[in-house]
Amino acid sequence: MRAAVVGRPIAHSLSPVIHNAGYAAAGLTGWSYTRIECGAEELPGLVAGLGPEWAGLSVTMPGKEAALALADQVSPVAAAVGAANTLVRRPDGAWYADNTDVTGMVDVLAGVAVGATVTVLGAGGTARAALAAAARLGAAEVTVVARRPEAVHELRPVAGAVGVPLTGAAWDGAPSHARADVVISTVPKGVADPLAENFDWRPGTVFFDALYDPWPTPLAAAALAAGCRVVSGLDLLLAQAVGQFEQFTGVPAPVDAMRAALTTARA
Repeated sequence: MRAAVVGRPIAHSLSPVIHNAGYAAAGLTGWSYTRIECGAEELPGLVAGLGPEWAGLSVTMPGKEAALALADQVSPVAAAVGAANTLVRRPDGAWYADNTDVTGMVDVLAGVAVGATVTVLGAGGTARAALAAAARLGAAEVTVVARRPEAVHELRPVAGAVGVPLTGAAWDGAPSHARADVVISTVPKGVADPLAENFDWRPGTVFFDALYDPWPTPLAAAALAAGCRVVSGLDLLLAQAVGQFEQFTGVPAPVDAMRAALTTARA
């Protein structure tokens, strides 16, 4: 059986390290996981040409919306956020789209109390998953701090679909939202770095930074110094892969072996 991660660029992806370690630890001989360079416009053709030996695809940027559109069946969470990072081949040949970024975020933020306040930095695709995760965690409110005000408006349908109250805030006011129970940074590398000197962290805050290279980011380092619990994009990379592994194979993921392989690869 075969699986792969698809996207562009894709050469840097550590997903093969995680999944292949899982196959080995679970005794899934004959399974393999590779990388495929593929843009959004090429994804439908790629999927249509896959044979029955293909169990599934992990979909990264820029193909997550295209993956949702081509699927025969769609999970409620993928439909709500408007993106899918997982395509699973059903026994009848149909393709099922899911979003394990959301369940992965819920896993890495485990322990956050119901009724928490959440600040999300950025309003792109990862912010959509963050809204859905916040809803599943029972957040009382979510403040999205965006560089473009119109980007917040684009997130309102997602917030409505997942059932979480959404408030928008300007980027230059980001430090005033640092004392939420949970702060989630979804912005590209370097964008949040200038905030590190101005954030007034509260030690009880949980900070999740979707980045992991380089690590720690300046904002993560400041949060650690303030006594916050900090979670990295590497933790999410593992958590979302665990969900995909189990959907592709139908067996429990050997999480410890997958984590060890990822740690070794990063070292």
